[in-house]
Amino acid sequence: MDVSSLPQIVRNAGRLNEVVGVLVRFGVAPWLQSIHVEWIQRHLRTKSGDNIAELSQAERIRLAFTELGTTFIKLGQILSTRADLVGPELAAELAKLQSGTPPDKPETVLATVAAELGKPVSELFTEFDASAFASASIGQVHSAVLMDGTPVVVKVQHDGIEERIRNDLEILIELTKLAETYSPQLKQYRPVAIAGEFRKTLESELDFTSEQRNLRRFARNFSDDAGVRIPAAYPERSSRRVLTMARLSGVSLSRRDALVAAGFDLSELARRGADIFLQMVFRDGFYHADPHPGNLMVLDGQVIGVLDCGMVGRVDDDLREQIEDLLMAAIDQDTEKLLDSVVRIGRFPANFDRDELKGELMVFVDQYASQSVREFDVSGALNGMTSIIRSHHITLPSRVSLLIKMLVMLEGTAQQLTPDFSLAELLEPYRSDAIRRRLSPTRMWRKLQTAHRDWSRLAEAFPGDVSDIIDRMRRGSFNVHLEHQRLDSIVNRLVMGVLTAALFVGSASLWSNRVEPLVFGASLPGATGCALAVYLGAQLIRAIRKSGNLRDD
Repeated sequence: MDVSSLPQIVRNAGRLNEVVGVLVRFGVAPWLQSIHVEWIQRHLRTKSGDNIAELSQAERIRLAFTELGTTFIKLGQILSTRADLVGPELAAELAKLQSGTPPDKPETVLATVAAELGKPVSELFTEFDASAFASASIGQVHSAVLMDGTPVVVKVQHDGIEERIRNDLEILIELTKLAETYSPQLKQYRPVAIAGEFRKTLESELDFTSEQRNLRRFARNFSDDAGVRIPAAYPERSSRRVLTMARLSGVSLSRRDALVAAGFDLSELARRGADIFLQMVFRDGFYHADPHPGNLMVLDGQVIGVLDCGMVGRVDDDLREQIEDLLMAAIDQDTEKLLDSVVRIGRFPANFDRDELKGELMVFVDQYASQSVREFDVSGALNGMTSIIRSHHITLPSRVSLLIKMLVMLEGTAQQLTPDFSLAELLEPYRSDAIRRRLSPTRMWRKLQTAHRDWSRLAEAFPGDVSDIIDRMRRGSFNVHLEHQRLDSIVNRLVMGVLTAALFVGSASLWSNRVEPLVFGASLPGATGCALAVYLGAQLIRAIRKSGNLRDD
């Protein structure tokens, strides 16, 4: 660990001890110690009394994150979108994490609102219920009424939560550095880089002005659609730690029985709700990334209200085309196209085997070959493909993983309303739109402009770069830096091979010249050297075979 990081570790020593203690107790991070911890776990139980040793690894991780609080719960929720890193089983378990936190005291809430908005609550609202009706990990929600009589909800950040999260983030960054140093298995997934992405995401959630911007953007995107309602934000009653939004009255999609009792058409709600999110992705390139039933509400006239817009995803033209290719290849059961899509999107290890991946994708495609578009299971296909990708240690960009998780969650939410819902069928029109968009003159012209700009930059820079290289060569300051993967093991084997060959040749010469002492007429030094050379050669061949670089045949 870097010495420069010691002051912050010392500052957070108590919390660090708590974090490490929980991780070790649940057996989540065995790389933190070299001893076997299962014998300890047999005598340890969770807060609810469950025997830790009897729980699955995924359950232990979820419970450990729950016990460690807000930051680690949020980390688990983010990791639940990265099935390519943690696997579908753990991703599904982490998706169960609930971010409930006890609400702050009423006097604390009133002080926070007054400090953030610069006025006492009585001068900002005609009514304000200081007792929260909902409380999550970062903030809690209160009912209120504006001075003009408009009913609103006010989201207030928990007191002191920002400092606690920042301290936990410092600890998390240091733990990922240790993991990357001492766990070869974890190193290939770049835990430090992932922790850095998580840090940016969580720091953004701490700033309620980000959610306010999201609300405004969604409202603009659906301004012409009377069937969608986005809560309006009130900037003059909002700040970095306080967010005031219009109150929506309706029935939550999580209350299926209430929807049936109210006479709503559940099949139509499922279709329209899913189509809203597909429009966000394929039309707007800006989507709500958490479409679970609790974030959707049915208002009068079957208008769908979208709540909690803090977690969003963005899709540019390149990513949209990559996702379209991936989905269309899966639906069309096209192995070659599916393989090309995965290769373009993913980040591969040095020993990636394309042929092996192709074989697994062929088996995967065969599983869905007999399904019609109506029957096609998009969630199952995406989860299956993610498992294959993870088995080859292929890492997907975080924005791709988030979009896949959103589509899986979207289909699950819709099927809670109507089990026969088909997301693949709903995707069919977007496939036609994608083909038309790619063949449109506007897109071709934009691609041509981009290519012209890139070639122009290259043409402008090329003479100068060549001149600089020639000038450096003349002055003798031209250096070429090469970076090799796993060069140390290659050099070691090469040296061992040369030494073994030299030992064998030298010993054979001693043997043939009958260099004394002789045993049964053979040179003892020569025979011994040849035997040692044969042994070393056999060990070298065994090491190469073990690494997979020498075929058995």
